[in-house]
Amino acid sequence: MTFELADQRVVVTAGGSGIGRAIVERFAGAGAQVWTCDIDAAALGEVTRAEGIDGVVADVGSTASVDSFMTAALSALGGIDVLVNNAGIAGPGGGVETVDPEDVTRTLDVDVTSMFRTSRHAVPVMKAQGSGSIVNISSTAGLHGFPNRSPYAAAKWAVIGLTKTMAMELGEYGIRVNAICPGSINGPRMEHVIALEAEASGRAIEDVRAGMHAQASMRTFVDAEEIAQTIAFLASPLAARISGQALSIDGHTETLRS
Repeated sequence: MTFELADQRVVVTAGGSGIGRAIVERFAGAGAQVWTCDIDAAALGEVTRAEGIDGVVADVGSTASVDSFMTAALSALGGIDVLVNNAGIAGPGGGVETVDPEDVTRTLDVDVTSMFRTSRHAVPVMKAQGSGSIVNISSTAGLHGFPNRSPYAAAKWAVIGLTKTMAMELGEYGIRVNAICPGSINGPRMEHVIALEAEASGRAIEDVRAGMHAQASMRTFVDAEEIAQTIAFLASPLAARISGQALSIDGHTETLRS
């Protein structure tokens, strides 16, 4: 299915690798003009070699850094039609009583507060033009919880609350806001999560991976490209009346307790 994405002006955070890169490449491949950022300069350099993709190094945990990124993006694009708040970190592993509060603060800052940092630039422009689509990346952990990953789960629950509230605030201006809740995604980040869980639970990495596969009815992890395709749909006219939703892309997660 071909979505009408050509000429859309799209901003994506953390587009250098993983889900973010898949999102950036999906939009650019459909003819959109994309601006992205990443804290990893080498990864950013790889993705911005493609036609239709530009960006700068930025740390979404820094207000000044996001201000600079968003100002440059909006100036270069001449506006914004789609904002994808993709940036996030895994946060620490371990029982709630073992977690360092400073690590909790950092997780919330990157996974939630960063969305306020970008949105305060994008929303006024979208309001003025009377249209826009914002997609925030949450997680199935934001729907079910996640043992030994309480800071991450708390952040991802907050993303859903933020999404639904933004949809209520912005709907009258023609702005739609939705959240995507990916399950376990194939790739290096998932391997890091598996390692954290193995360390926190004292189990073998292979056992943790097998348990995570078993959490989904379809018994598989999700590919980043499948997440990107759903986001492209949400940004298209085909999703013109979809807002305030938290959509799971997870092969039907049954439980997050591996």
